[in-house]
Amino acid sequence: MEEKDQMMLWNQLSNTNSLQEVQDYIKKVIEIRGFSDQEIEKTMLLLLEEVGELGKAIRKNATNMRIDEEKLSHYDTIESEVADVFIVLTSVCNHLGIDLYTAVKEKEKENVKRVWKKC
Repeated sequence: MEEKDQMMLWNQLSNTNSLQEVQDYIKKVIEIRGFSDQEIEKTMLLLLEEVGELGKAIRKNATNMRIDEEKLSHYDTIESEVADVFIVLTSVCNHLGIDLYTAVKEKEKENVKRVWKKC
């Protein structure tokens, strides 16, 4: 039933969904997958792990850095890892009761007042 429930929710996603709707979707699937009661510390560790995997994917696909050939299959696509980071970050927000849209909007209100210079 869990897979059916997740697929039903997934089918409701579209490119016209608001950030809040995507955040709600992630909250629901995390509940279905049994992670909603996970301690915030464990979710943060998972977020750090996913950011590391994003770094590995960028290293593999977008740089000329050397990679261990034997571990090449362990690296996923950049897009997949960006999605994982977003999902886990959104889970952190859901756990802490943070509306991601509002947080971004408020932070950008501060950022537009800053002077950005190249070093």
